[in-house]
Amino acid sequence: MNPQHSSAEVAVILVAGIGQRLRPLTLERPKALVPVGPETILGRAVRLLIEHGVRELVLATGFRDDAVRGAMRECPIPVRYAHNPDYLTTQNAVSLLHCREAVGGRSFYKLDGDVLFHPEILGRLDASGGALAVAVDPRANLGAEEMKVRLAPNSASITAFGKGLDPAACFGESIGIERVAGEAVGRLFEALGESHARGETNLYYEDVYSRMIEAGLEARAVPVGDLGWTEVDTPADLEAAGALVGSGRLGGGVRKV
Repeated sequence: MNPQHSSAEVAVILVAGIGQRLRPLTLERPKALVPVGPETILGRAVRLLIEHGVRELVLATGFRDDAVRGAMRECPIPVRYAHNPDYLTTQNAVSLLHCREAVGGRSFYKLDGDVLFHPEILGRLDASGGALAVAVDPRANLGAEEMKVRLAPNSASITAFGKGLDPAACFGESIGIERVAGEAVGRLFEALGESHARGETNLYYEDVYSRMIEAGLEARAVPVGDLGWTEVDTPADLEAAGALVGSGRLGGGVRKV
């Protein structure tokens, strides 16, 4: 356990979605509770966060909130829940907004609930400057589904996020793990609240990040392409994730939970 290396003692994990493409595995549980190797996706993330020094978790729940609470019953650190009752009809920016009270203005790590990752990614975010530090995999084969990141010329400064950005003009893919610190915390929740008040419930949180950058927020890309990570959306993704965990390329060891 390395609490001295953690730049945030709180982590927000978004676990509200229904995981439709993984059915029937997700008929009675959120995607985050699907096992990959000896641990669930959520269980592995929680273990690595605690080992990194995180002292409190905030879970943005939706589908089967009860199953998530049950799975976290023996978590050794405090867990707060922020339920999005409209998870079926809203995007993840709304789920993140529901975490505002639980975060309480503190710096935090934000993780998508379907990502498996090498623990060193958290350390790299800690070492990054900028109020918003974003784990990015530099890739040449970006497609329509990837959340792309565009940078300023000869810089790590992010100028835009978006699935619709021109892949040829982008640095890589945002993997769904960020550190939000300092001034960015209040500005993020204010921007999320404003978009929600306008009825923009279909936004990704990255869309809101882009608006904040346009308004002057500093966001920095943290390259993590040399470290293991994967997102699980489909049965093929799940099979590949199991192989990745079994290979040891994700680091962090394994633990039966």
